Order: sequence, then C-alpha cells, then structure tokens
Amino acid sequence: MTQFIIHNMAPLMFIGLFVFLLLGYPVAFSLGACGIVFGLVGIELGLLSPSLFQALPERIWGVMSNDTLLAIPFFTFMGLILERSGMAEDLLDTIGQLFGPIRGGLAFAVIFVGALLAATTGVVAASVISMGLISLPIMLRYGYDRRVAAGVICASGTLAQIIPPSLVLIIMADQLGKSVGDMYAGAFIPGAVLACLYVLYIVGVAFFKPAWVPALPVEARTFREKTGRSGVISLAIVMSAAVVVAVLYANFYPRKALDETIVVSASVGMGLAFVAALLNRQFKFGLLSRLAEQVVFVLVPPLALIFLVLGTIFLGVATPTAGGAMGATGALIMAVMRGRLNFKLLRQAMDSTAKLTAFVVFILVGARIFSLAFYGVNGHVWVEELLVGLPGGQTGFLIAVNVLVFVLAFFLDYFELAFIIVPLLGPAADKLGIDLIWFGVLLAVNMQTSFMHPPFGFSLFYFRSVAPAKEYIDRVTKKMTAPVTTGQIYWGAIPFVLIQLVMVGLVISFPQMVMVYKDDVKKIEPGKIDYNLGPAASDAEQQKSEDTGNTDLMKSLGGALPTVPATAEAPKSESSSDAIMKSLGGNAASDNKPNDTPKDASKGILKADEKIEAKTDHGGTKLPPAKSKTADEKAADDIEKALRGGK
Repeated sequence: MTQFIIHNMAPLMFIGLFVFLLLGYPVAFSLGACGIVFGLVGIELGLLSPSLFQALPERIWGVMSNDTLLAIPFFTFMGLILERSGMAEDLLDTIGQLFGPIRGGLAFAVIFVGALLAATTGVVAASVISMGLISLPIMLRYGYDRRVAAGVICASGTLAQIIPPSLVLIIMADQLGKSVGDMYAGAFIPGAVLACLYVLYIVGVAFFKPAWVPALPVEARTFREKTGRSGVISLAIVMSAAVVVAVLYANFYPRKALDETIVVSASVGMGLAFVAALLNRQFKFGLLSRLAEQVVFVLVPPLALIFLVLGTIFLGVATPTAGGAMGATGALIMAVMRGRLNFKLLRQAMDSTAKLTAFVVFILVGARIFSLAFYGVNGHVWVEELLVGLPGGQTGFLIAVNVLVFVLAFFLDYFELAFIIVPLLGPAADKLGIDLIWFGVLLAVNMQTSFMHPPFGFSLFYFRSVAPAKEYIDRVTKKMTAPVTTGQIYWGAIPFVLIQLVMVGLVISFPQMVMVYKDDVKKIEPGKIDYNLGPAASDAEQQKSEDTGNTDLMKSLGGALPTVPATAEAPKSESSSDAIMKSLGGNAASDNKPNDTPKDASKGILKADEKIEAKTDHGGTKLPPAKSKTADEKAADDIEKALRGGK
C-alpha cells in the first residue's frame, strides 16, 4: 500500500482536490489544504524533505509582489464605475434605437454593446447583469423568444473574457510566464471574430424564425426627425466619412502591428466624427440628425476609453498595469462628466473590487501551496510525460487538452482552471513547440464555455439573478408578462456554447489570427541580404598581419623589436620567429634551416632517420620513418622549449 501511494502521489493529489471540492469547501482553501496534507504525507514517506515548506513564504511573497496582478483591481474598478455610471444603459438605449427597425435589431444591439462593454470593463458579471436589467424587459415587451434573449445576453457578456482588457488574459499571461500586452494583442482579432459569429447566428434566426426576433414597432422608435424620418442617412454619411479617414490613415500609418494599426486608425476616424457632431450642435448647423448626434456622443466616450487603455498598451506607451490605472481614472472622469459619481457609487465599486481581488489572490495563494507539494513529488513531470506521450504529436495534444478543459469547465470556473490546469499544461505545450501566446488565447476561448455550461455556468447564474422568475406587469404596456424559466435559460445557452467550440476550431485552423502579435518584429528576407564581406587580403597583407602579431608578442616578452634590413633579399623569417627566439634566449630558427645545413649535418640527419626506421617495437613490426620537421615547426619547438626554461 505504501509503495502504491509513493508511485501514485501526483494523481492522488488531484483526486484529493476533487474530494475537497465535492465536500463543498471553497477552492482556495481546498487547494491549500490538499497541498499541506499531501506534503506532510510525502515527508512521512520520505518523498519530500521537511525543508520543502520553508520555500512557502517566499512563494506567497512572490504572489504579493507580482506587479502584473495589479491590473486586476484596476480593470475591475473601471468596469464597475462604468456599469454604475449608466454607460451601459445609454449604449443599449441608443444602439437599440439604431438597430431596432430591423428583425433581430435588439439582439444585434446587445452583441454590439456587449463587445464594447467587454473592451472597457473586462468584467463578465457587470456586463451580463447590466444588459439583463436594461435590455431584457424591452426584448420581452416586444415579443422576443425567451431562449434567444437569454442566450444572446449571457453570451455577449462572456465576450469580456476574451476581448482585451480581460482579467482572464492577465491571469493566463501570468501563469504562462508571457507578456500581458502580447496576450492582449493575440486575443484582439479572435474576440472580434467571435462577436461576428454571434451576429451571424442572429441573422440566421431572423431568416428562419422571424417571429423569435421581431423588429421594434414604430411607436417604440423615439429618435425621429420632425419630418418623421429616422435620420439613418445622416448617420451613414458621418460613419462613412469616419471609415474613409480611418482607412486612409491606416494606409499612411507607419507599418506596425495589425492590432495597433486598427486601434489607432479607428480612434482617428471616430475623433473626426465626434468633432463634426460637436461643431454641428455648437453652431446649430443642422447637418446631422438627432440619431446621428446621439450615436456619436454615446459611442465616442467608451471608444476613447478603449484607446486610452488598449491603444497605449499596443503602442508600447504603457504597461497593462499602467493602462488599467489610466482606464480607472478615465472611468471616474466619465462618471463625473455624467454627473453620476457620488460617495455611495464609489464605495460600492471599491467594496466589490476589494472582494474580487481578495478572491483572486486567495485562490492564487492556495494554488501556490498545492503546486509546491505537487512539484515536490514530480507531479509536473508525470503530467508532462502523460501529455507529450499522447499519439498524434501537437494535434493529439491539442485535442486532448481542449476536451479536458471543456469537461472541467462544467465544474470549475475560469479562475480555478487558470490557476490549477494551465500551469501544468504550459510546460508540455512549450516542449512540443507550441507558441504559448497562441495556446493561452486558445484556452481562453475554450474556457469561455465555463460561463455558458448548463447547469453551472456563472453567466447563467448572473442572468438568473436579474431575470423575472414570476409573472409581472410590464410598466409600459401594463400587460401581464410571463417569467423566464431556468430551462429556457439553459436551452438558450446551448447554441452559443456550440459557437464557442466552432471558434476553438477556427483558432486552431487559422493560427495567424493570434500570431499577429508578432507582426511588429522585423522580418529579414534572405533574397535582400547584402553579403558584403570586403576584398580578400593579399599575401603581402597577411604577412604584414603576422609580423604585427609577432611584434606585439615581442613587446609583451620584453625583447627587442625586429629590424627590417634595407635589402630586399633579407629573409622574412628574421623579422618574426627569429627575433622572438632571440628575445627568449634561444637559437634562431633560420640557423637550422635545411638549405643552410652542411652536407655532413644532412648526412647525420639521414643516418638518424635510418636508425629510427631500423627500430622495431616489441612485436617485431618496424615503425614508420620519422618525417623531418620544417623550419617553422622547428622554430615553434624552440620557442616552446625556451618558454619551459630549456626543458
């Protein structure tokens, strides 16, 4: 039994963690308790050293001193201030009037506003609750199918998890050891594509089930001109001009990363539209309709806040933490300009921010305790070998990981998945050569389903808290309105879960959607490389270089510099190796040259060679004759002998 526990300590830790969770204990305390219990068991069995837990204070201090995590309270505070200052209400009212005359218009407005709230708040709960309170009564009033209404509100709120500045992406980057800015840049396009997929679904519903998504009746359209026109043409002209300016600016903008170009160009175009609307209202030109003015004045402030946060991060002006601080400051300024900032609102926002931040930090501390014991028993090695050894290489690994995350999302929310699962998957993905930014965005898209999974999706819980559970009398029509049942909420969420899974497949099939974060890296084209190595050195230059090196050696040895004779017939060796030998106290190499050797000496050398050739080893085999050394080899031997003191 003891040997079984020793060999299976890592999987037993996971089983123990799920037992703690099923017993109803909070995740943070379950992680910490599991780590401590199994750590003590490992010490008792001799698997771990008692000194292991001495590293625990340092790991907890690492959590507390992590500057990246400061972005979490900043973005949370920004989202809560915006949600309570009425920005979501103004956006839904204005965009609902804009899209209301077409079938599915209110659903389009919810998706559009959900994407904007995601890019400004980054908090799923704030988006779902605010849109549920504001748009759901209007959708029910004008005959929207309850399943479609529930699904589109819940799904649009979860866009805050994938569209920057997402809290999930901050934690994902921290756990994978990557830049938050790169993670934001990589998730920008997939988030926009996912919102477009939601729009396509509503378009399909409008075509095949038009009764589920009716258009707003004429009496519900409040933004109309005195002539009875809607004013859409005026808005279309303004937006077209803004788009043209943005495209032209993008063409002349210095080639940067795609996400940076999109943010900056869109900001320039919307800035032009805002100036035009402001001048029209100030000087009463009457060129723009009420609808055009209202749309511009409602849209530009959140878009300006998006540029303040994401634009500065993508431009490299600010870190994500600094961007979050500027976003929180901008949200306070917007609330002051709306006249809705008071002490009660500020206290509520700070209280909710402190609770969410403490929740995240406690889970992270518990995860550090769990991982300390898990790594101590080589659990990470067990997980890595298990995942790397899957058949199919990268494809098999990605399929297994996405299925695992999808199943675990039924029971765990994204914070728990990010702190428990991601640190174990990251090393295996890196070992398989998978880009960790792309892998993090892929997991973030998959983990979105944790908000939409029936029956444990948190987005469904948030919506359930604001949806009417009983019949009520509508305040406008004075009619009795049926409630929204839990079953309708669950059925409405399923199509959007499937859309999120389709998005997972798109990210795998088209990785360049994420890899645009590398566009700012300068690429080298092999065909344009200039191989300019310079002219080859002549023999005279090489000899001059050798003489210069020998001269430096002479100086370091304290000898006299070689003198070059005036005659051209002077031997070159006297200016190099001979001079070095003389400075060392040895004989010049030129004294032993074969050409200067007397005949008798040469005969002696030949005889010596013959004697060497005649020698045999103990086996009786004759050794090969020794080759005579050249003048340079003899000079090198004499230099070495002189350096050894004549030995």
